[in-house]
Amino acid sequence: MSTATLMASSLAAAGASAAASRTRASVAIPSRRSVAGVSLPAAKINKISASRLVVTRAAADTEKATTSVAKPFEGIMEAKTSFPVSDNRSESFARTSHFSKSCEQAINEQINIEYNISYIYHAMYAYFARDNVYLPGLAKHFQHESGEEREHAELLMNYQIMRGGRVELQAIMPPQVDFDHPEKGDALYAFELSLSLEKLNNDRLLILHGVADEANDANMMDFIEGALLMDQVKSVQKVAEYVSALRRMGSKGDAVWHFDQMMLNKD
Repeated sequence: MSTATLMASSLAAAGASAAASRTRASVAIPSRRSVAGVSLPAAKINKISASRLVVTRAAADTEKATTSVAKPFEGIMEAKTSFPVSDNRSESFARTSHFSKSCEQAINEQINIEYNISYIYHAMYAYFARDNVYLPGLAKHFQHESGEEREHAELLMNYQIMRGGRVELQAIMPPQVDFDHPEKGDALYAFELSLSLEKLNNDRLLILHGVADEANDANMMDFIEGALLMDQVKSVQKVAEYVSALRRMGSKGDAVWHFDQMMLNKD
């Protein structure tokens, strides 16, 4: 083969190799692409694709947010249908489903108990304030206790009104007018009666709390515990201490006078 022929073959092979390299390069890494009929660099195409992905995700997040915002409005519509306001003015607008008729009735009964105990304490005040008995310290004490029980009755009345119930006052039993006792004397007898009344009141408050518990009325239970029961337990303890002191000192004569002076100068 001649030298000219060898040179021609080498040039042809080199040209073919270069062409193949250009073809692979154009296939592997295109420098420009067409978007919407416009030729753009590949780097810019990648940025456009990333932007479209962000927009798509943002649209999806917006749709989720719109769905979550719509839920409260569904709750409002449910409230209107589940808790409609009555057009009948004879019915309470504030009453809730947990405040049952049994709760309303039990509160009215407790109001009556508070008034009855207040009435008995008022009679004790009148007895010890007599000129032929005259123990002013005891009269002062029972007058204060009468007012406190009346305040409890009014507290229950206000709560009944707040919850949409009706206050129904009941009859009050007339109390005894004399509290002297042939063996115990009047002071010890009166305080032992007072201790029995305070324990009775405590038990009735626990029954009232049980009625609220059965009705699943958490607000009423909290009211009884916070506004009534704690003070009632303290009252039981205080009267029990007075009974113990009178039994130790003696229930007649000078011992009662000294006890009365202590009560008079108390607070």
